[in-house]
Amino acid sequence: MLRNIRLSLAAVAATVLFACAGAAPPAKTQPAAAPTPAPEAKPPARRVDVDTVQSTPGGATFTVPAGWSVASAGASTLLEGPEPGMRMAIVDSPAKDADAAVAGAWPSFRADFKRTLKLVQPRPAREGWDEQRAYQYETSPNEKIIVGAAAQRHGESWTVVLYEIDQAAFERRLAQISLIGQSLRPQGYARESFAGKSANVLDAARLKRITEMVERGRETLGLPGVAIGLAQGGKVIFEGGFGVRELGRPQKVDADTLFIIASNTKALSTLLLATQVDDKKFGWGTPVTKVYPSFRLGDAETTKQVLMEHLICACTGLPRQDYEWLFEFKNATPKTVMNFLATVQPTTKFGETFQYSNLLAAAAGYIGGAVAYPGKELGAAYDLAMRKRIFDPLGMKATTFDFARALSRNHATPHSQDIDGMTAIATMDINRAAIPVRPAGGAWSNVKDMMRYVQMELARGKLPNGKQLVSEQALLARRVPHVRIGEYVTYGMGLMVNTRYSVPIVDHGGDLVGFHSDMFWLPEHGVGGVILTNADGGGLLRGPFIRKVLEELFDGKPEAAEDVESAAKTRKAQIAKERERLVVPPEAEAVAKLARSYANQSLGTLDVLQKGTGRVFDFGEWKSAVASRKNDDGTTSMITIDPGAGGFEFVIADRDGKRALIVRDLQHEYVFHEEN
Repeated sequence: MLRNIRLSLAAVAATVLFACAGAAPPAKTQPAAAPTPAPEAKPPARRVDVDTVQSTPGGATFTVPAGWSVASAGASTLLEGPEPGMRMAIVDSPAKDADAAVAGAWPSFRADFKRTLKLVQPRPAREGWDEQRAYQYETSPNEKIIVGAAAQRHGESWTVVLYEIDQAAFERRLAQISLIGQSLRPQGYARESFAGKSANVLDAARLKRITEMVERGRETLGLPGVAIGLAQGGKVIFEGGFGVRELGRPQKVDADTLFIIASNTKALSTLLLATQVDDKKFGWGTPVTKVYPSFRLGDAETTKQVLMEHLICACTGLPRQDYEWLFEFKNATPKTVMNFLATVQPTTKFGETFQYSNLLAAAAGYIGGAVAYPGKELGAAYDLAMRKRIFDPLGMKATTFDFARALSRNHATPHSQDIDGMTAIATMDINRAAIPVRPAGGAWSNVKDMMRYVQMELARGKLPNGKQLVSEQALLARRVPHVRIGEYVTYGMGLMVNTRYSVPIVDHGGDLVGFHSDMFWLPEHGVGGVILTNADGGGLLRGPFIRKVLEELFDGKPEAAEDVESAAKTRKAQIAKERERLVVPPEAEAVAKLARSYANQSLGTLDVLQKGTGRVFDFGEWKSAVASRKNDDGTTSMITIDPGAGGFEFVIADRDGKRALIVRDLQHEYVFHEEN
């Protein structure tokens, strides 16, 4: 639901180009280059109308996304996206090492390239590559650009990926960029496949290896607590916890411990809609305005295109616009959320790209609630509909949207990293922003309840007593692809289907401050699982957990443990590198430029409070101490640093003769103006 706001954009881009993560000490300057011939003239480009497999001169293959242009020049293959600010290159190199290969590749892409190298990180050897390294470069916030490189070696040759991508375009075209990176592999390599294999029984020995990997991963990533569940053959074979609910307290995590499940709530909301499709209240293809006449999105032309299935398919082109509900939620209600949607326009065409909208997903749940109980307030109607039609029939007795109820019971406390990368208790305040948008990510649940849901999915809508909660047709419609995410993942309605290993894996993850989770199931093999964590590093354990289950089911290559180790090193290196430029308390010169209070029409007020020699940014709903950072373009940023609220960047500026602070997400800019 909520990105890890502390993770740098360059790190996100690097992750898109690799299957897993790792880290190494940062380099300060670009090393000497091995010669790579630069093109004599700009080569003619060819635009592709459908996803097209392309080979580099060295024989590596990759997929060019529909709408992109491709051109070859010597050892370089140049790519340009369908909108300005999207440039990539794939360069073959005979260099002796990755550093030389990357340095030698840049002149063929940008002759005047002189950026400071920020961080170099090795990645595990995967997808036929014998060695991999990722490169991040320094950028300044006002540039609104992501710059980086990736180097992969197969045998004696290197294949280098270079990219300079506008931030807004990066978010709009993330799925297409992922397709390029994930499909890049050496000539002749065949991806690992479990197709046609019978799944092993997850016996005591195999379960032990899975739980040992989870426990080691918990310790490696510094997670206070983790809970997991596994089912096979129609029954739960493991439910349990590891570690503690809160640092400094002895209470253990168990299968009853409540965690915020964040975006996993989306699938529960679409399950509600599926039951209403069965009741013929509407069809997936019914225009939303016929079901909820007051629904509005952007303008009249956009509104009339939106069908019920579009509310939660991430396929409408509606941009991710989370800051409005993360900063200003004290007086927010389901009704104000619906009203806000009327002001938001898609930034890509319907069905063209994957764009994730929490607000539109929230609307899906609230419309389902309004259909079930038309006379009730939207939030109350949704809550009641979910309890009566989903939670009660499934026996999910502990699952709730009531924060007070959850916090009075066996629950996990959220944790995050402090400015130095140490695990600490995180603020819960930002998580309360999910309450007004709860169909998109506001549920609390535990392993026992979530395993009941997973078993229902595996049973194609059938409950343990044999009763059909939802028809197979309506249930499975939620898994039908609406839009592609990368090479092998598609998004349906609150659910993703992953065919990376040639066996379908249905899953979805959830992310809020200090809570990261996943649920998955293999429909063809009757296996499913859940993982819930209570620290921001928990997102790095989800993929390896699923991978370890696959390794035990199909005797797969032993990669999961290495992936965790590599991810932990990557995270540690990224935090340490960001820390180098942060000044705490903020520099006096930066503090002198701050006003006492600011306001933004969309994000509310910002008060600058003095705390000793430091400063605190108070937004009313939540607050955080800040550090200062001097940027390469001469500007100064103030960065929030409190655990759970870290990573929001405010650039000090002047607007119309008044002091201002500028904060941005990938596609939007918000200016806080000095208040008189």
